[in-house]
Amino acid sequence: MNPAPISPTASRHRFDGVDALRGCAIVWMTVFHFCFDLNHFGYLRQNFYADPFWTWQRTAIVSLFLFCAGLGQAIAVQQGQSWPRFWKRWAQVAGCAVLVTAGSWWMFPDSFIYFGVLHGIAVMLIVVRLSAPWGRRHPLGLWLLGALAIASRFIAAYALGTGALAHFAEIFNARSLNWLGLITRKPITEDYVPVLPWLGVMCWGMACGQWLFRARPHWLGAAIPRPAAQLAWLGRWSLSWYMLHQPVLIGLVALAAWVAP
Repeated sequence: MNPAPISPTASRHRFDGVDALRGCAIVWMTVFHFCFDLNHFGYLRQNFYADPFWTWQRTAIVSLFLFCAGLGQAIAVQQGQSWPRFWKRWAQVAGCAVLVTAGSWWMFPDSFIYFGVLHGIAVMLIVVRLSAPWGRRHPLGLWLLGALAIASRFIAAYALGTGALAHFAEIFNARSLNWLGLITRKPITEDYVPVLPWLGVMCWGMACGQWLFRARPHWLGAAIPRPAAQLAWLGRWSLSWYMLHQPVLIGLVALAAWVAP
């Protein structure tokens, strides 16, 4: 006899498919960062800042992480996650963002990370969480909000780059405001994930999750292939992996460079 499926609304139930999707993002990110580290130590000769082969990969990886974050918030809200529990998890993300800033300042003092993916996630999680009830009442709302967030980045770049608004460009390009994403010049930093346009991707993740609970709840609870089980396990430890993988990779590559320069 097959066991009864677990209800998608069961308290704190994990969905292997979502975890596996997040695990895919982790593996892709790890490979990308390993190549970046090899390049940093001179084992590769690649332009990670301008070559579309690398820049588009970065865009895809960040998009996948943010989409999963929005999807995860939809699950948390559906399962009745309390605000105290939300803030506890948020504090972990924000604290790790501070550590990323400190570590990157030590390694890249001229281009340290002051608003990277974790900083962006910390801000966007609050916005998306607050918008969840509105998204439930208006099923198309978060899809449209996400599209507007993505479009606003490019509209702002055009408006601030030409015409009467051009004199405001340097105000928004300054570090105090460029975390919003309304820029005409990308800042010099090793990781930059501003609120706009990336909030749009997380909104779409939340909207997708709400649609799944409303129209296809069985998709969330579906079993995954056995080989994907390791990806699901990895996806459950995404923040820990994110914080540890680069120090380990950099240490290994640095050791290799010292042993066999």
